[in-house]
Amino acid sequence: MHRVGQVVRTAQGLAVLRAEPDGKDHRHVIGTMVLDDSLEEVGRVVDVFGPVEQPYLAVTPDRGVHLPALVGSTLYAR
Repeated sequence: MHRVGQVVRTAQGLAVLRAEPDGKDHRHVIGTMVLDDSLEEVGRVVDVFGPVEQPYLAVTPDRGVHLPALVGSTLYAR
């Protein structure tokens, strides 16, 4: 499991993550399932955008996930 990034905001029904800085384990692939710190599935990456060194990721949440509660949280991938 590796750290994907931190949720910095929500927008248009998506969680927006700031990816880990360059030099970390980067596997930002659209469709990747992301998990919270209790290993619960949160959603899937639907877009990667911004600077190559530290991109942003848009994650569409799974049903029942409360987006505002994720702001500030670190999300992970397997």
